[in-house]
Amino acid sequence: MSTGFLSYRVFNFLFLFAIAFLIIVAFPFNRSLVHTLLVDHRYPPLYPKYHQQELELPHYTTYEHSDVKYLWAPNHPHRVGWGNLMQDYVLSYALAYASNRSFVFDDYTWVDDGSEFSYFNGKLIPSQVPLTALLSGPMVGGELPPNDPTPLAVSKDFFHRVCPNPTVLQVSDVSGWTDADTVEFIMDKWVQKITSIDDPCLQFADTKEQIVDVVAYGQKERLLSFWPYMSKLPLLTHWAWSHLILDAFEANREVIFPPAVPSSPVQGSKNNRTEPFPGLFAIHVRRGDFKDHCHVLAHWNADWNAFNSFLQLPDKLDRSKDPRTSAENKQLYMDHCYPTMEQIVEKVKQVRAGSEEPLKYLYIMTNGPASWVKELKNALRDLGGWEHIGSSRDLNLTWEQKYVAQALDMLVAQKAQVLIGNGWSSLTSNVVMLRMTEGQPPESNRFW
Repeated sequence: MSTGFLSYRVFNFLFLFAIAFLIIVAFPFNRSLVHTLLVDHRYPPLYPKYHQQELELPHYTTYEHSDVKYLWAPNHPHRVGWGNLMQDYVLSYALAYASNRSFVFDDYTWVDDGSEFSYFNGKLIPSQVPLTALLSGPMVGGELPPNDPTPLAVSKDFFHRVCPNPTVLQVSDVSGWTDADTVEFIMDKWVQKITSIDDPCLQFADTKEQIVDVVAYGQKERLLSFWPYMSKLPLLTHWAWSHLILDAFEANREVIFPPAVPSSPVQGSKNNRTEPFPGLFAIHVRRGDFKDHCHVLAHWNADWNAFNSFLQLPDKLDRSKDPRTSAENKQLYMDHCYPTMEQIVEKVKQVRAGSEEPLKYLYIMTNGPASWVKELKNALRDLGGWEHIGSSRDLNLTWEQKYVAQALDMLVAQKAQVLIGNGWSSLTSNVVMLRMTEGQPPESNRFW
């Protein structure tokens, strides 16, 4: 037997021994390291360090022995995209803030059946993602502006520790409104109810029935009545993405926005109101399951999401031709919801030509197949005049970043000089909300 073969066997033995030693020694201290060694990315990440950080926020020591009041709303929708959940989180935070209570945050939960992983479109995803993997700032316990006396947010685990027997509210405990009443009216009713309760430990029943019904997010008459209050919330004026998302942005500047081009920080300036990246043009192109969803929206004759319907925005949805009355009208509806490649190129051409500032860098936010995205990029490149074109499909992401990449697209769209979005998309809607909060020109928000 050759010396080389013996050396190979000895090397393998030593390698396996080292791995076993690391597992034995590290397991009590670093489960994530052991998980990585064992599964080697066969399963989605579990984000253990983010969960741990949420358990150790610096204000917990003070809050544990204080008269802070809390409000936890575990009745968020499940099995929905981040855009839908973010909408509900923002209004839940607004209610806690208006009631002078600490907002209790939970995970971004797909299912709450105790599982670590779930299936979506035939692929494994994390059943829960800690909110701090997506966000930093006030919603997850970050600092509020100086002299703001509102308690900082805490995690649900801390809430359970200090509030083992909370008072439980039912959504039906407050009534006296109809489906036509404004969100402002509903929130006022709830603030009156909550501020009348002395118990510092307060939560809603986990019934999956929300305080504000999902239909309201598509009714501008109802939701935009609350905007004057919402737009001043520190949650929005100090909105911040997580370090995981910021790291993904910096690592992908060549894809998104060439690093040689000067740009302001994406976060960290006064009130986080950084200037948009000069020349960056972002477009949000929904594909995949959205085609079927667009047919459903047409059947409902649904309006655009409320935050895509500010009066100051230049593009409007003309609902005078009901898509349910003819195939022709339905096609007009689909043109805005699921535009063809030719329609996308034409809209990009039109918006770029009308921009006061030159738009040189194009970023395509999309869930479309890689081959289709490549074809779209070529069609857009034929317009000429671009210095760079990138897309979501070109991103180089770490294993943890992959499962929260929608937040990276939102960051890019938020800071783009001009955005074209989908009027029915909650992701577009949340981005427009942030752009309006930052004071970006209303005419910089466009729709297919």
